[in-house]
Amino acid sequence: MTFMGEFTYESRPVRVVFRPGAAVTATPGEAEHLGLRRLLVVCGSRGESVARAVADALGDSCAGLHAEARMHVPAEDADRAVTVAREAGADGVVAVGGGSSIGLGKAIALRTALPLIAVPSTYSGSEMTPVWGLTEGGAKRTGRDPRVQPRSVVYDPELTLSLPVPLTVTSGINALAHAAEALYAPDTSPLIALMAQDGVRAMAEALPLLAADPEDLDARGLALYGAWLCGACLGATTMGLHHKLCHVLGGTFGLPHAETHTVVLPYALAYNAPAAPDALTVLGRALDADDPPGALWDLAGRLGAPRSLAALGLQETDLDRAAAEVAGQPYANPRPVTADGVRAVLRAAHEGRRP
Repeated sequence: MTFMGEFTYESRPVRVVFRPGAAVTATPGEAEHLGLRRLLVVCGSRGESVARAVADALGDSCAGLHAEARMHVPAEDADRAVTVAREAGADGVVAVGGGSSIGLGKAIALRTALPLIAVPSTYSGSEMTPVWGLTEGGAKRTGRDPRVQPRSVVYDPELTLSLPVPLTVTSGINALAHAAEALYAPDTSPLIALMAQDGVRAMAEALPLLAADPEDLDARGLALYGAWLCGACLGATTMGLHHKLCHVLGGTFGLPHAETHTVVLPYALAYNAPAAPDALTVLGRALDADDPPGALWDLAGRLGAPRSLAALGLQETDLDRAAAEVAGQPYANPRPVTADGVRAVLRAAHEGRRP
């Protein structure tokens, strides 16, 4: 990427602990560092056993375990979690799990201003951003607020060992999407380019290793490192077409989060490529490829990930409605977004043909 002589970069006040076993050994220390004495632990049903281990490690500092996180953070779930936190007298929240768990923790922080500690078990990257999302009435709303930025993030590669290979792959490609869009965001910077390139390189290197050997702890650590960098890129920049497409497909049509990002990314990149040559150059270096959209599509196929919206359950009759909803939302994007343009992206992604 050509050096940018004018840019703005804002760093986020977050402390990071990165080591195997840190979920149990480091989380109590992070709570103490923040001066927290009554922490509500939140998680989803799939990660409840790990969250319970974290809760046990907190000992008397644990105010309770709330295992009701769900995908896309339904507003009624957020309301219930806020009530639980207040009734428990919590002075902080520990979110253990993937994007759904951290999203629920953010929803509590947004309403209560309680400090949030994130212990991610997937590669969603949400832990590195001030972005929140809630789904209500069939629509997903997102926003940015410094209150939801986790104050401390505990990265433990051992937590991701239980992540099934299909979810490992789609969660990892979801992380790549964060870095890709950050490269052509209006508020990108040379530092973002460096983080994005190394984050994409690390994740693209780790995913084939994990598909071959899911127990490879070094590869798990490399993927988590990549997710950290990619998430930090998203946290410092503005989202564009790719994320808006995925928010509509997930919030309105109920498509699964990581899988939707995996399918959409190559097509959103191909759409924006003519208007973002520098971004494509950085991605090409990271992926060692002349055609980054095609390389990402090929990577997903080699790793057995879904490559069409039809495979995720989206009906062809839904394409016009989805295109109109995406095009009707103003947001920054390097190439102008029109209903016809979005419809073409969605149709190609629905069919699953190589971009």
